[in-house]
Amino acid sequence: MLKIGSVIDGKYKILNAIGHGGMSNVYLAINEKANKPWAVKEVRKSVSRDFDLLRQSLIMETDLLKKLSHPNLPSIIDVIDSDENFLIVMDYIEGNTLERLLAEEGAQPQEQVADWALQLCDVLDYLHTRPVPVIYRDMKPSNIMLKSDGRVVLIDFGTAREFKEKNVADTVCLGTKGYAAPEQFGGMGQTDARTDIYCLGTTLYHLVTGHNPAEPPYEICPITRWNEQLSTGLARIIAKCTRQNPDERYQTAGELRYDLAHYHDLETQAQRRYRGRLGLFGAAAALALLCAAGGMGFSAAAGREQGDAYRNFIQMAAMSPDSDAACRLYMDAVAVDAERGEAYHAFYKKAVEDGIFSDAEEEMVLRLGISTNKYLQQFQKRNPKAYADFCYEMGNAYWYYYEHEENRQSRAVSWFQSAMNGYADDDTKTAEYQRCRLYVELGTFYKNVIAAQIDGTDATLYGAYWHSLTELKALNDAQPDREIITLRIYREIASRVVEYAGYFREDGVAHGEIVSVLGEIEEDLQEMEQGATGAVRKEIESIRWIIDGAHKMVRATYKTKY
Repeated sequence: MLKIGSVIDGKYKILNAIGHGGMSNVYLAINEKANKPWAVKEVRKSVSRDFDLLRQSLIMETDLLKKLSHPNLPSIIDVIDSDENFLIVMDYIEGNTLERLLAEEGAQPQEQVADWALQLCDVLDYLHTRPVPVIYRDMKPSNIMLKSDGRVVLIDFGTAREFKEKNVADTVCLGTKGYAAPEQFGGMGQTDARTDIYCLGTTLYHLVTGHNPAEPPYEICPITRWNEQLSTGLARIIAKCTRQNPDERYQTAGELRYDLAHYHDLETQAQRRYRGRLGLFGAAAALALLCAAGGMGFSAAAGREQGDAYRNFIQMAAMSPDSDAACRLYMDAVAVDAERGEAYHAFYKKAVEDGIFSDAEEEMVLRLGISTNKYLQQFQKRNPKAYADFCYEMGNAYWYYYEHEENRQSRAVSWFQSAMNGYADDDTKTAEYQRCRLYVELGTFYKNVIAAQIDGTDATLYGAYWHSLTELKALNDAQPDREIITLRIYREIASRVVEYAGYFREDGVAHGEIVSVLGEIEEDLQEMEQGATGAVRKEIESIRWIIDGAHKMVRATYKTKY
């Protein structure tokens, strides 16, 4: 066991033990230089008869996590292999597992469970849509940490695997009985995204009923059997997740996420009312099908009706005084005709009109699913230029307007990458392509810089980062975007000078270059202030205050007067 107060690898001071297992201990440690806490998982070689096999499994787990970056996943920072033990340094996640919460409180409120499920769908969608999809395979309450802010984190990737398209079956059968899908025990091909959907379904069942599927009666009953007050809509969702045949389950996490966000709409009574409303529509549709046999003229009429419906949704959205309602109408237009770019572009403009890209607006985008949904796939295939433009706009929505500061760059990068791919051969979009490239470079910096600081491998990162920032400013100076985007670029530059002045100096960035850029920003702010009111004036004043601090930091760092 590690000694309290000892320092490992010259960096991590062990503060206290926070967890014990059969083969491992977990400690709270701190990197005193960075003043940041970490969790250190120690696996002792002496307790395992076949440590080489265990070591291989641990290395696979850490290698897998190192490739991933998501707010609902832990980050692996360091791996230390010594003669006595194998140490994994990772994010310290303060909170309790959902298993412990169940033990202490029993069944959880369905609204809370649905919120956790939406977060877990988000992280599963991220895993399943990697260039090489990752299948988690061991979703259960003990592998989900609940933080004090309500966010859940998926831990323990010991059974996760990368999906190999050519494989017909998994190499080994892994998972937790009661939670695991039938295909995890062999004979049904290899596990895939639908396996994780099954495991999530059994986990939701346990959380909302308090009944462990790994204990008698060893089956997934309708949740309303245990509590008649539970939602029949949520019951339908869990039943579909846990179908024995993978083809009968939700096929993607994005599809499941949409139903979870609207589970009250799936209530039995609501279903009846909905079917009633569909009755007249069904009769009209049947008549239309009969008429279609009359010739191609009716097909053209159907096309005109589709166009009319699309335009009606656009017009209704434009007249709506409510932003969320307008955005939903634009998405309804997308559902009518996914190939036209007008509704996508109008959605973006409306979503960022108030300066905030909200959770509700993001939820509407998640219904589309950037890599899995038929609408965006159809849009990309039939209208690639407009698709690239929408990806560029969504990248901007996340980078500059997203209401959750800590997640904005990480969520924006995939959209900018998609836009950059679409602009690669388009000579008319050179400036947009260059912006996308810079956003991807900057996002990669933000993703890697903390781990690089801890490892001592961050030399030269800051100089490249500074040049990407100033190149973005130069592009925006030549072709200014929205005023709010310009201001937020200026805020980013000034803030990073305050934070990284010392690193910039070490990477060879001249103090005169920094001073010149800050001076240009100050001149622009003076011009922008003329006639500015309200939020814009307040933002300008805030940036000026940061610039004052940036000048002081540069003078102190470079030990020069100007």
